[in-house]
Amino acid sequence: MSPVLNAAGRNRRLLSSVALVSLIWPVAGHAQSASRGLDPIVVEGQSARPSKPRAAAIAGSARQRRAAARPAAAPAPSPTQAATASTAVPPTFNLGTPASSASRLNLTPLQTPASVEVIAADTIAERGQHSVIDAVTQNATGFTASPAPGNGGLAFNTRGFTGNGTVMSLYDGTRMYVGSGTMTYPFDTWTAQRIEVLRGPASVMYGEGAIGGAINVISKKPSWLPRNEAEISLDTNMTRRLAVDSTGPINPNVSYRLAAIGNMSDGWVDRDKTSNVAVSGSIRVQAADNLAFTLSEDYADRSPSRYFGTPLVNGQLDESLRFQNYNVGDASIRYRDNWTQLKTEWDAAEGVSVKNVTYYLSTHRHWKDVESYAYSPATGIINRSSYIEIFHDQEQLGSRTDATFKGHLFGLANEFVAGFDVNRIAFTHTNNSPYAGTSSVTPYNFDPGYFLPVSPTRPSFHTLTTQYGLFAENRLSLTDQLSLVGGVRSDHPTVERTDFLTPSNSFEKTYSAPSWRAGLVYTPIKDLAFYGQYSTAVDPVTNLITMTGVNRDFALSTGKQVEIGVKQQLAGGRAEWTLAAYQIVKNNLLARDPQNPANTNPLQIGQQSSRGIEASAGLKVTETLRLDANVAVLRAKYDDFVQVVGGQAVNYAGNVPANVPQVVSNIWATWAFAPGWSANAGVQLVGDTWADNANTLVRPAYNVVNAGLMWKPDAQQTFALRVYNLFDTVYTTSGNTSQWLLGMPRTAELSYNVKF
Repeated sequence: MSPVLNAAGRNRRLLSSVALVSLIWPVAGHAQSASRGLDPIVVEGQSARPSKPRAAAIAGSARQRRAAARPAAAPAPSPTQAATASTAVPPTFNLGTPASSASRLNLTPLQTPASVEVIAADTIAERGQHSVIDAVTQNATGFTASPAPGNGGLAFNTRGFTGNGTVMSLYDGTRMYVGSGTMTYPFDTWTAQRIEVLRGPASVMYGEGAIGGAINVISKKPSWLPRNEAEISLDTNMTRRLAVDSTGPINPNVSYRLAAIGNMSDGWVDRDKTSNVAVSGSIRVQAADNLAFTLSEDYADRSPSRYFGTPLVNGQLDESLRFQNYNVGDASIRYRDNWTQLKTEWDAAEGVSVKNVTYYLSTHRHWKDVESYAYSPATGIINRSSYIEIFHDQEQLGSRTDATFKGHLFGLANEFVAGFDVNRIAFTHTNNSPYAGTSSVTPYNFDPGYFLPVSPTRPSFHTLTTQYGLFAENRLSLTDQLSLVGGVRSDHPTVERTDFLTPSNSFEKTYSAPSWRAGLVYTPIKDLAFYGQYSTAVDPVTNLITMTGVNRDFALSTGKQVEIGVKQQLAGGRAEWTLAAYQIVKNNLLARDPQNPANTNPLQIGQQSSRGIEASAGLKVTETLRLDANVAVLRAKYDDFVQVVGGQAVNYAGNVPANVPQVVSNIWATWAFAPGWSANAGVQLVGDTWADNANTLVRPAYNVVNAGLMWKPDAQQTFALRVYNLFDTVYTTSGNTSQWLLGMPRTAELSYNVKF
């Protein structure tokens, strides 16, 4: 048996064990109250922040009521107290924490008939996860990523679906429309208060797209408690990282938040210096007891990695090429993102609240590099092609308003929200298509050369997309134990495309994108919930705002999902576990006509499906030891997907879509082994992944171990030593049949964090 098959067998056995361990924690016994998430081993240096009471609850002047609503700052613990405290990771999926990403009714995951997790900032910081990619894929159940410079480095995969078009990324619940498959913000976790992930269709929440799921990064908000924090770190790739965060009141009615992060790195492959800056600032104005405004400004300027992958040698990875970078010497990539948002929150009356978010988003991206590398067996050299220069200039102006009503319907407790959103998106694509130019270099000790401007760079097309959507959601408590949760949404986008190179390809097209969902949640005892849900979704055949003339007349692809599951908190918050099973079917994929392979115009006859089981569990074993684990096992396949190979129509029915691992798991352990000291270790397990839809080449399964050691001499300071990819595993994050992007090798990082 080959080494690859042996490794795959070992992975399957280990992952099966993980799934079993995740489920054996007993659910019988006392059901105790645990409205919060799973308890951390200890909580240090935190004070409760009660929510602001309603105006009628406190007598006196408005200023007195606002002052009463704000907690006094807790005194810092003494060095003696800090020395005897143990630290350990907080919970990872927080079943009792309200999550806005799966419902606009502010339901907790226990109340929501869907798979939703909340990843807290403390968890992210404890595990040293600086990027959104790492925080999601190493903590959330069933998520992997396919980052590459071409897609902005933020492409996720879940439940058998891949890419920014079908797994949506949001920031504070706002989406930037995806152009040409690319998303570049948010990318760093320092400015995040938490990350919420929703597995399964999210169209009823956010509109077309997101048939696989959604990732919502929630930013840090202004606080009435003064708090300052700074962190500095250095790793063995010479990554220098500096971060600051400050919040507090400006006066009794105004508070602020300012967080910034900057880093520079030499990179882990040759000639790959990077730099990133992100700044997030916000001001909250409490205009009245029932009215607040929050103005936020987020800006990022990135010069990310210019490593496009390692060419395969005779269809296999040659590890001696691991650190080679075959891009040209003057390659350049830069992303600049800006998000301006004004949020209004108004408690109009008892049980009635209104929210509005008005925003202006922009992104400017530039690529100038050579992106395709192929090894030549005959000559032993690397042939380079695709000399690409591309500009993306996108501006999005939008507004979202919703009103929530809490009361009774026919004597039953009822919560209802309805609203609308509108967007106007202008996108200009400038490029040097057909991306001509070729060159060759030796595998080692080569001159990288310079970019060849063979094709002129000029504006290619411009689109103006206008969109409006109407949505509503309702939760009806049929009994104390049974609730019905449903939602509906209707989107109507219009795309106007102006093609500068081929005017006949210009068009204007309006689409209709309805979606809905309905689910039941049954809670026989407190903190134990069984649920079932049916949901629908819509996906454009390509990204909506970069729709081509060839695809303009195709209807949106449609999807449907059936999901059942169970969730529980128990033992007074010491344990949580979830189990879900689902099936998703997506129709109207573009495929070739099987009766006429020579016809290059596709038909909407394809179908793709996925079914799977997901489980997660967290357990506070003792006061100093905590375990977390999750596993996702799925079967994703094309049910009908005809392509032309060698002039013949070939149906890929039964094949697994590219970039979709069938097994994914994460395991974390945290041990506070001495006063002020703690250690953690986690392993991410990803199964075999096909590199192409024809299933001719497999990227092998891999296990990556990360570990950390932390020392807190007092409540304000933390020293941490972390080692990423502890065993220096060579693994692939994305790639096709000719080149693979490899993951970071073993890297050690030393950091210092101080709060004051």
